[in-house]
Amino acid sequence: MYTLAGAKSITPTLTHVIASQGRNSVTSVTSLGDDVFVARWNSQQVEVYDAETLKLGRRLTVPVGKLLSGLAACPGNNCLYASAYWQDRIHRVELSGSNTVNKWSVASGPRGLSFNSEHNLIVACSGANKLQEYTTHGSLVREICLQAGVTRPWHAIQLSTGEYAVCHQKSPGVVSVVGVDGQVVRSYGQSHTSNVRRKKYPSSLAVTKNDDILVADEGNNRILLINSSLGSVQTLALWKQPLMGMCLDESRGRLYVGELAGRRRLLVFDGVTEM
Repeated sequence: MYTLAGAKSITPTLTHVIASQGRNSVTSVTSLGDDVFVARWNSQQVEVYDAETLKLGRRLTVPVGKLLSGLAACPGNNCLYASAYWQDRIHRVELSGSNTVNKWSVASGPRGLSFNSEHNLIVACSGANKLQEYTTHGSLVREICLQAGVTRPWHAIQLSTGEYAVCHQKSPGVVSVVGVDGQVVRSYGQSHTSNVRRKKYPSSLAVTKNDDILVADEGNNRILLINSSLGSVQTLALWKQPLMGMCLDESRGRLYVGELAGRRRLLVFDGVTEM
């Protein structure tokens, strides 16, 4: 279970707010070492912030057109991966100094990205309604066609069990755990809450080392914590704006969450530690 260190409630501590550099919505956030990477709508520039000072250090150019929809960073090869929704491509950016960009094609509508324990890239392909797993150089390892009950996946993360936590665009919004055969094992959705707005859905996930699932619930402007069995749900924070883009840095006990509307800022919650 996750809560705030030294606090009596489970409300995360908002410690920093990073202003938007161009008033564009945050679409994805990831971190690697001392760097925090932020992608925004209608921008080919990935903002890179220092995790200690939370100041903008540099920008990386990723030629993806209007929607850079997902980010993930791999410590194994020090590369940043970005999904280009309209181009059906993944871009790999070398972070060692050259910033060389390579790319490969994927199934229709790539959204959220994540890495599994084998350092393979998991791509949620919303247009094709499937998950694809690639090596860091773009070789296809596995393709999972999602079965009934999972529609237009936005983000997927592999759990320690080998199953996948998936948030998908099934009104009024669902987080499911699916097996390697694409079948739903269990789900969290409408039956668990009475005030979910229609046509809104969870947009981003983060998973703790214990397989508990953090959710940026865009439809209800909140951050949820769902245990690995999807049997216990807690609201960690309520917000005034829809939230999109989430990254958990467990080494710092920190959660980064982006605003989809309003001031379109990056929110930094500290003190998220394991009980």
